[in-house]
Amino acid sequence: MTKTDLRKKANLGTSTFAKPFLKWAGGKGQLLNKFEELYPQELIEGKIEAYIEPFVGGGAVLFNVLQNYEINKAYINDINKELINCYRCIKADVEEVIKQLDVLEKEYLTSEDRTNYFYKVRDRYNEIHLNGHLDYEKCADFIFLNKTCFNGLYRVNKDGKFNVPHGKYKNPLICDKENLRLCSNLLQKVEISFGSYEQVLEKADNRTFVYFDPPYRPLIENNSFVSYDKSGFDDNDQIKLAENYKTLDNKKCLLMLSNSDPKNTNEEDNFFDDIYTGFEIERVFAKRMINCQASKRGDITEIVVMNYKRRK
Repeated sequence: MTKTDLRKKANLGTSTFAKPFLKWAGGKGQLLNKFEELYPQELIEGKIEAYIEPFVGGGAVLFNVLQNYEINKAYINDINKELINCYRCIKADVEEVIKQLDVLEKEYLTSEDRTNYFYKVRDRYNEIHLNGHLDYEKCADFIFLNKTCFNGLYRVNKDGKFNVPHGKYKNPLICDKENLRLCSNLLQKVEISFGSYEQVLEKADNRTFVYFDPPYRPLIENNSFVSYDKSGFDDNDQIKLAENYKTLDNKKCLLMLSNSDPKNTNEEDNFFDDIYTGFEIERVFAKRMINCQASKRGDITEIVVMNYKRRK
């Protein structure tokens, strides 16, 4: 089945591609062309039954796989419950999401004091506590804040409160109705879970492709600007993830993992080369901002770890 056939089957048409509905620090949109060279041959040949993404984030790879390759089922997970609430709301009732987000967009763009409006929404967002049910107001606020905050970052303080400042964009597209509907269509075949990444790995077998995009190991010590979850993800967590990677390798799952490359700042740092010894490690270039200063944005390498040989 061709990519065009896959898109027709998903009712996506042939000209418009769904893209992540959020801006996401460390998002993989710029690397998709490179990743398509690195995907396993079995995915290209339609031999993969299921796709799993335990740290879904903005979902660039998820939407790429769903639109371009034939799989029967996908499973995504994240420890960020507000993010997972968004995915679930968009899957369940995208028109309600659009309705609420459209109001926020119109009010914000016509406000005489956009900064004040942003902080009012941020305060309300931090007061809403998810209780396990779909919360469309929280979802709309989340997307609004993502589109209007500084650099589209998601950062929380030690109390778990979202604290990214106003981004002051001139005319941001906040409610992209067409794209939200395209994303919702694709998510109908996706099972969405919240919690530890390990829970979703139980669904993996030898006809599964798993892509790991964990919180990156900081290139700069004490770089709180990249804090994603108040519980953090330190070197011990990275080592535990590598152990889970090896367990899945023993189950004959097909695996690909991304992370930062510590050699950007310390040529002697072999952390990932050591914990993923024996696996294929590719270094790819990406434009990243390694701290809050735009002047520090540039081409750096990231690692991609695979448990299969790269296609020729």
